[in-house]
Amino acid sequence: MKQQIQLSDHFNYGRLIRFTLPSICMMIFTSIYGMVDGFFISNFVGKTAFASVNLIIPYLQILGGVGAMLGVGGSALVAKTLGEGDTKRAGRYFTMMLYLMVGTSIFFTIVGIATLRPVAYLFGATDAMISDVMIYGTICLLFNIAL
Repeated sequence: MKQQIQLSDHFNYGRLIRFTLPSICMMIFTSIYGMVDGFFISNFVGKTAFASVNLIIPYLQILGGVGAMLGVGGSALVAKTLGEGDTKRAGRYFTMMLYLMVGTSIFFTIVGIATLRPVAYLFGATDAMISDVMIYGTICLLFNIAL
């Protein structure tokens, strides 16, 4: 029988590694994915497209980071309220967070698409890069709502 690890437990090095290993593995595979993706983009669409993607990704991550921040904070609030046994209030918090996340995502998608070109030039995009930046950035931002 496998013993579950809880945050309230006392941790030694072995238990800490077992607790953090899934997150570490996920970060490693995410990094490998980024390198492989860059390899294929640069080899199959060229250096300009690769530079375009790398140029605009920080802006997309900033916009997506707001959603991640709200999602993590909201889920912590819901989990805390569920832990207190108040399921009705936790349900209201969850619904509120859902509406807030959808509204915020739509807002940041519209603002992000509207400001994509000026931000790309501010980040140093050239005229040769701007069409790739616009295509990649717009597609990513349109799916920002779903994430």
